[in-house]
Amino acid sequence: MKPKAIFNWSSGKDSALALYKILKEDLFEITSLLTSVNEEFQRISMHGVHVDLLQQQALSLGIPLTIMEIPKEPTMEQYRKIMISTMDKIKSKGNTHSIFGDIFLEDLRKYREEQLQSIGMEAVFPLWKQNTSHLISEFLDLGFKTIVTCVNEAYLDKSFAGRIIDQDFIKDLPENVDPCGENGEFHTFTFDGPIFKQPISFEIGETVKKTYPKPKSDEDDKEEEYVFWFCDLISK
Repeated sequence: MKPKAIFNWSSGKDSALALYKILKEDLFEITSLLTSVNEEFQRISMHGVHVDLLQQQALSLGIPLTIMEIPKEPTMEQYRKIMISTMDKIKSKGNTHSIFGDIFLEDLRKYREEQLQSIGMEAVFPLWKQNTSHLISEFLDLGFKTIVTCVNEAYLDKSFAGRIIDQDFIKDLPENVDPCGENGEFHTFTFDGPIFKQPISFEIGETVKKTYPKPKSDEDDKEEEYVFWFCDLISK
């Protein structure tokens, strides 16, 4: 029997490619997608995608969906408690592994592994340390289609929000931006590809600016903000 696993689904391109590879290898029984959703706005954390589009993805993928609701501005301790409680329930259903689409963020991988080890589960990273230029090319060559839902203004301007990722998009990226946005430069919503039974239908709404406070350092008490542009996607 194959080990049972939960797949951490962000709705974006890295998740889609990682799931494609996992399904192709056929080493795990994927019992559910797990997605964090802002409980107040009912949108996927950081991607800004509304939960009804997430549900459409799960239906098209043919995999059950588990939603983990997170407060608007949780502390690390609140987040940890919610995550542990959710993962305990997942483990009780026979799941032994948790799969992620992370590529090279060492601190994030270490955090995920430590949290899972504390409850006796293992983390799996099918895209780990792979060349991101090669990954985005593979993603497009496989026939996946994805749209940029959020950009970090520190790296990209408003015009990148709402663009479909293709070769022109990749050519337009500044040199300091990872082609997979692995440093948080941009986030995406994948709406078609070889793992979907049918494309996800949506319309492109307005692009809005949102700001979030940066953590203060001991040396600098000055108020600073993260600035993001979100392209709203509307279910059809």
